[in-house]
Amino acid sequence: MDIDLLVLGSGVAGLSAAVRAAVAEPGLRVGVLTKAELAQSATRWAQGGVAAVLGGDEDSTDLHLADTLAAGAGLCDVDAVRVLVDEGPGRVNELIALGAVFDRDHKGALQLAREGGHSVARVVHAGGAATGAEIERALVDAVRETAAAVLERWFALDLLVEGGRCRGVAALDEHGRHREVRATHVLLATGGAGQLYSVTTNPLEATGDGLAMALRAGVAVADVEFMQFHPTALHHPAMPRPLLSEALRGHGALLRDADGERFVDELRPRDQVSRAMTERLLEQGVEHLWLDATGLERFDERFPTIAASVRKVGLDPTTDWLPVAPAAHYLSGGVLTDLHGATALPGLWACGEVACTGVHGANRLASNSLLEGMVFGPRVVEAVLAGVDGPSATGALRDVLGGEVLGGTAAPALSLGPLVGEMAPARTGWADQSGSGELEKTRSVLQHAMTEGAGVLRSASSLAETAAVLDRLGDVSGDPELANLHVVARALVLAATARQESRGCHGRTDFPEPRPALAHRLVIG
Repeated sequence: MDIDLLVLGSGVAGLSAAVRAAVAEPGLRVGVLTKAELAQSATRWAQGGVAAVLGGDEDSTDLHLADTLAAGAGLCDVDAVRVLVDEGPGRVNELIALGAVFDRDHKGALQLAREGGHSVARVVHAGGAATGAEIERALVDAVRETAAAVLERWFALDLLVEGGRCRGVAALDEHGRHREVRATHVLLATGGAGQLYSVTTNPLEATGDGLAMALRAGVAVADVEFMQFHPTALHHPAMPRPLLSEALRGHGALLRDADGERFVDELRPRDQVSRAMTERLLEQGVEHLWLDATGLERFDERFPTIAASVRKVGLDPTTDWLPVAPAAHYLSGGVLTDLHGATALPGLWACGEVACTGVHGANRLASNSLLEGMVFGPRVVEAVLAGVDGPSATGALRDVLGGEVLGGTAAPALSLGPLVGEMAPARTGWADQSGSGELEKTRSVLQHAMTEGAGVLRSASSLAETAAVLDRLGDVSGDPELANLHVVARALVLAATARQESRGCHGRTDFPEPRPALAHRLVIG
């Protein structure tokens, strides 16, 4: 099977790229490979919305940039953020033209919400808190009409690298047979790695597959220590944890501790709120705190998705405080790219959560994730069509390749070298990858070790204990997802151990303050 552009993953980033390719160059042979069904990605779980300045006010665009830089705690790439805020409004309007329906007021104007870290209301949403599902629906419909090949329930095992270039992927098809998918260009859009943790808002598919493939191939990755924890996941046995959107706090919901007291500004960036919550949880010796949304008017009408999920577990948001605790949510780092999505390996591109574009820095600003996928996915396609065939010293990749930064200072990079030890790819059948009880037990051990030792608050001793657990896991190649989780967990612990400071969503109890000397990216590979 020969393809011009092979897209791995079916979330907002990958599908945005596939749609743009079909529209811009109908003759381009585009394939989309996804390990589940096309519509089954982390995108559909996204609630809050898309942050974009749709009025064209230059000052507001600058303010969006400033808010993003502030949340990123000194590690954002200014040029990448400028691309995001400048091109974002156009991408949102293109999505509306595709048929995405966002919430509007009685006059027909788009309703805007304010979320943590945003200085003004600029977040568009759908169905109150079902934005991801609406965006996914619109993109899936478009891709099914345009993509040359849609490979559902295929599992990409590893990159095919020949002559210093990515030439495709080794994969398992829906029947578990080994296949090679050859492609001139491969786009990693495989999403995040929330399943590293035992408490997460991410679906079961979020196992860091693209990041693991890149690490095994020696492709440079960075900022993987910055796992963002969402402050307000519903404390409930369900997994992934139901997410109580940041929009609730934007509309006035309050965080309360076990004594019913407020203890934090609810609209601070997510990393600060999650850290304050974790400290209060430990101080009071409780498993959850409370989100008080009883003062919000027309709750069921404004937030129907959230209302349905909390009522399903027997809670009434109009009268009950909702039990909440932080949960692993979004990996701010990933495979290093330039401003066009090119990685350090020619022929390999990345966008969305699997990528480190430099947009998020040490902590993602709320509702910038869907926007990033919508902006940088199409930029990959534009570069491919323009004949770009390798990386440039721009964006986050400039930190490795060297180069000038426009309007700011590039964060220097410190190489941690490659991951040591054997990193053999998994080679078992995908069709029966649910695996044995022993593999499920091993996965649980990994997830609990990461939650306890590499979670919201970390220390040298907790990270060392986590590393020791990972080293004792033994052979995990019997489950391709578990093998990928193991590789990414080792990378995260390595970077978190090296970053001896607290910055963004990386919190060290033994180094509680940021250190200017560490205002740079930690690069693996």
